[in-house]
Amino acid sequence: MTRRARSLPDVNFSEYGDIRYLHLGTPWVQGSMMIDKPYDIHLDYVQRMMAWLLFVPLERVGSMQAMQLGLGAAALTKFCWRHLRMKTTAIELNPQVVAACRLWFKLPPDSSRLNVVLGDAAEVAAHDHWRGQIDALQVDLYDHEAAAPVLDSAAFYADCRQLLSEHGVMTVNLFGRANRYPESLDKILQAFDPAGVWVFKPTREGNTVVLAQRTPQVPKRGALAAQAEAIQSRWPLPAKRWVRVLKPVA
Repeated sequence: MTRRARSLPDVNFSEYGDIRYLHLGTPWVQGSMMIDKPYDIHLDYVQRMMAWLLFVPLERVGSMQAMQLGLGAAALTKFCWRHLRMKTTAIELNPQVVAACRLWFKLPPDSSRLNVVLGDAAEVAAHDHWRGQIDALQVDLYDHEAAAPVLDSAAFYADCRQLLSEHGVMTVNLFGRANRYPESLDKILQAFDPAGVWVFKPTREGNTVVLAQRTPQVPKRGALAAQAEAIQSRWPLPAKRWVRVLKPVA
């Protein structure tokens, strides 16, 4: 989870039982890892960031490209790289976060399928280098105060839409003490066709994940349930629960 600022917060971690947590110099949790299952996803909302799988052919996942804007504890990056075998790029502003992920959170070194880029997510989203190439875009951008998304404008979400391939999907974590969810959702709806925007119910912790398709698809509930069952049979994700708490906006 990143921020655009001249001074970047220090990074540290804590452990409680078999869970390791990432912090940016405050008690706010910026990510987590199950120590005995470092490539699985621990937090509910982070699992829901994988819900784009409901809308893609599962046999093609390994040939797709994922991008994370905000590395956090690298849970999404590691899952896409290890479990899904995807070409995966993560954008992170704070070099301490990258170092922490490699020291404490089992993030592998860069390779032909994994690339961690030190950079500003807004600049990456606006640049034409990645335009039209990303099949799964996962946006989770918070600073050490966790008050609201660091990047949260209609223009930014429009840039995110331009990153997506024709049938690409963006998932966004909306959380914050400022409780600006309605405004954030409205900005996403300005950038994406409302027919292709889906919203999860908030988690117990208050995270709301929004899913936005570049090309709207409106599958029937039965098809979604079958897709969820197929996802859950292949990967360690509670996909069948997603269908019960994911609703279209339109």
